[in-house]
Amino acid sequence: MPIADTPAIRCRGLVKAFGEQLALDRFDLDVPAGGVLALLGPSGSGKTTALRVIAGFEAPDSGTVEIDGRQVTGPAGAVPPERRRIGMVFQHAALFPHLDVGANVAYGLAERSERAARVAEVLDLVGLAGAGTRMPNELSGGEQQRVALARALAPRPAVVLLDEPFAGLDAPQRERVRREVRAILVEAGATALFVTHDQEEALSTSDGVAVMRAGRVVQRGTPTEVYLRPADRWVARFLGEAEFLPGTVAGDGIVETPLGRLPAVTSLRGDVEVMIRPEAVRLRRDGNGAARVVAREFFGHDQLLTLDVGGRRLLARTGPLPHIDEGDRVEVEVLETVVFPAADTRPGGPVGPPGRRSASRGSALDRPGEDPPHEVALQREEHQQRHHDRHEGGGEP
Repeated sequence: MPIADTPAIRCRGLVKAFGEQLALDRFDLDVPAGGVLALLGPSGSGKTTALRVIAGFEAPDSGTVEIDGRQVTGPAGAVPPERRRIGMVFQHAALFPHLDVGANVAYGLAERSERAARVAEVLDLVGLAGAGTRMPNELSGGEQQRVALARALAPRPAVVLLDEPFAGLDAPQRERVRREVRAILVEAGATALFVTHDQEEALSTSDGVAVMRAGRVVQRGTPTEVYLRPADRWVARFLGEAEFLPGTVAGDGIVETPLGRLPAVTSLRGDVEVMIRPEAVRLRRDGNGAARVVAREFFGHDQLLTLDVGGRRLLARTGPLPHIDEGDRVEVEVLETVVFPAADTRPGGPVGPPGRRSASRGSALDRPGEDPPHEVALQREEHQQRHHDRHEGGGEP
């Protein structure tokens, strides 16, 4: 799709503190027009605060926000939320229970003369043509979220903001609805920014991903870029399962590790840290193999195996076949590695250009280390904000 030069959303230097807790720390973000961007981060990273500041629900302590080239937050003051040309979709659909679907969708339309036509148009867009007379309690959770999206799109907003829009759905519904919502946004040519803590959701639903930590965006790129080329060890680990080993680059695309000589495409030299994704590990059953399977998690479409390789743990993700049991011995081949500077050993270490990245699904069985104290406190703040949003859901959207 064509992307305009001027971002649909531009945030610069946003700072927001709640008491002594810093929720946004010089937050910068551009959302391209016509794109779907995921703002991804753990609880307490500030992503919901960022969304609320963009929407106008919170005032930052400093910094600016532009929507569609127009400054809506800055030194000159703030434009009220209802005049920012935004559409909002909350975690829960927040439909008016006493209004039918058509009336819910028409709620934000100012021109009465075009209401019926526009309601019919957006309901058709979200796959609910003819459902205008149904009541919210007659709809499934997924249908309610599609009505909420239709209501957000009806006034033709400059941007659509979605706050954990799939979190209230059960797993089968969540996967189906996020595919539907993605298709609807693309068909509508809408610019969307959605907040999520779910890595798979962010990678599969968006055109771009901005990874947040401690009030800042620490990496921004396409889903492929942020996954295959994480900016640092913390981002790499947050986005998917991984094992980390000490290593020494030997030159000629080789790194020496406790597991032996492994491939490494990197400009780094000397001591490094080597990351291995489970998908980069190929196995072959061999009664005399160097590795032993100590645990197996079977998911149907694939399986995650925990290996003991000479006293070191290694994860391998393979297809469902061949069948491999706990206790089996296997031969191991590592296809690719990710190389970081040796000094980058703490969660959230310095951002810098790492070496070659390997592909992975990013289901994140291994989670980042314990959150710093200020992030733990921010988790409480964001929980309170979500409770506030749910409480407001029974009133005006």
